[in-house]
Amino acid sequence: MGRTKTLIMGAAGRDFHNFNVYFRDNEETEVVAFTATQIPNIDDRKYPAVLAGKLYPDGIPIFPESELTSLIEKYNVEQVVFSYSDVPYTYVMSKAAVVNAAGADFQLMGTNRTMLESSKPVVAVCAVRTGCGKSQTTRRVSLILREMGFKVAAVRHPMPYGDLARQAVQRFETYADLDKHECTIEEREEYEPHIDNGVIVYAGVDYEAILRQAEKEVDIVLWDGGNNDFSFYKSDLYITVVDPHRPGHELSYYPGETNARLADIFIINKVDTAAPENIYTVRENLQNLNPDAVVIEAASPLFVDDPGAIRGKRVLVVEDGPTLTHGGMKYGAGWVAATRFGAAEIVDPRPFAVGSIADTYKKYPDTGMILPAMGYGEQQMRDLEKTINASDVDLVVSGTPIDLTRIIKVSKPMQRVRYELQEIGQPTLEDLLHQKFG
Repeated sequence: MGRTKTLIMGAAGRDFHNFNVYFRDNEETEVVAFTATQIPNIDDRKYPAVLAGKLYPDGIPIFPESELTSLIEKYNVEQVVFSYSDVPYTYVMSKAAVVNAAGADFQLMGTNRTMLESSKPVVAVCAVRTGCGKSQTTRRVSLILREMGFKVAAVRHPMPYGDLARQAVQRFETYADLDKHECTIEEREEYEPHIDNGVIVYAGVDYEAILRQAEKEVDIVLWDGGNNDFSFYKSDLYITVVDPHRPGHELSYYPGETNARLADIFIINKVDTAAPENIYTVRENLQNLNPDAVVIEAASPLFVDDPGAIRGKRVLVVEDGPTLTHGGMKYGAGWVAATRFGAAEIVDPRPFAVGSIADTYKKYPDTGMILPAMGYGEQQMRDLEKTINASDVDLVVSGTPIDLTRIIKVSKPMQRVRYELQEIGQPTLEDLLHQKFG
């Protein structure tokens, strides 16, 4: 029998990791193609030979997921491996039906085959959905561990949207490193806050090589998860963040429920702004899924440089892109700040949207009255800049974790919204981290 012809469905993250750790040197399988979705401009290229290994001297082609059925036929694909995150169960099973009807098997890979083991302790921060509050939780954990005397590096879930060979292992310590690696807005949103806090960030494509390099300079590896994917590393402490604004999603999104079942600690975030009945529903669901996990309730309080500048103004609200698009949130910290601090009107940005930003609204029509800070490439950043500057508003309220003015020219006054994790009551993350590593 020949090698099993395999296709990997992905979005430039989990797909490459699954390939690297299981398929790259596997002589029983032949990965004939990747498909790409969720992220613009990542299809119609190749997974490079330098990363693909000796079995793939020509690299591996990447196609749009819309070609899935024809690719199964063209390459006589026998199995399809679904390898991306933050999708409802109905979506996953619909893709399984497409694959099965085309004649191939449909596979989801688990933790044993995909989690790498570290020589250093690992703390993982993951979530049940995009936009739950992983970033501020990771920052809080890093602060506590450093106060305990540990040197920590954050290893961020992959976002390699450029030259994959150059992005195999990336290390970020300064803003200059962000410029050097030509980071997108989405990457900067995750990396800049760590750099501001004095924490080194690793990311890239080859997460075993990344891990081995990080182990050389830190005491504890901090896995900073993306979307609602589960950790690439076996963890000594697994923290899963849950959002009571979306009760029930912990039971119905892939692979968020996996993170719920893996958790040692649950963070129920945003309890200061969620309805009490939704918090109760989430608590009950978590108890049924994983009764052994410790539950912490937390808030993500907002900080604005000049709250008075918002009052009475017609404002454009800009939020983290993935949270609004495939994350499905209708609003974020910027919208909360605008309403809390007395904006006269939140102006609909859609009439001013141009180019790829207008396309984003067509693809995600429920995004609505908020402008997603999409910036997966130079053109999209310019389209975002044009959209903001064309908007008929007095003020921009930016709920993204970065200073947008570092990478685009904004002609409007702007107020940035910052947010950090704040535990409510006991136990706290500090209690539990001292208990584990003290």
